[in-house]
Amino acid sequence: MRDDAIAAAARDWLGTPYRHQGRCKGAGADCLGLVLGVWEEVVGMPPEIPPPYSADWGESRLNEILWQAAARHLTPVAEGAARPGDILLFRMRPRAIAKHLGIQSGCGAEERFIHAYSGRGVVETGLSGVWAQCLAARFRIPEGV
Repeated sequence: MRDDAIAAAARDWLGTPYRHQGRCKGAGADCLGLVLGVWEEVVGMPPEIPPPYSADWGESRLNEILWQAAARHLTPVAEGAARPGDILLFRMRPRAIAKHLGIQSGCGAEERFIHAYSGRGVVETGLSGVWAQCLAARFRIPEGV
């Protein structure tokens, strides 16, 4: 199943250092670079490569850049339909724009996700507590892509 392949590929990135705008396994990645790198490994060339971006992701204008890109290329996932391999979008503060991504790696009692986090690199984290509260949307790479 491709969803499991996406989660497995993301696990191969664990330990990659954090690098803003990076997307090179082992050398450096940010959250978007992780998702794009895994997409390329499992699916093929990503449909869109972003132009250079700042760490604020358009916060000054409240522009949902990341959400808009996800909506262009991914399929929304209904509440309660989580699977490994889902792409997760987070708001880091209430009413802020969504500017962090992760890849679901476990479900149910072991609900976890893999993400590139400043100061920590690519890590696997429980999807509970603050992270669950910050989860804004869930998407899936469409079949046939």
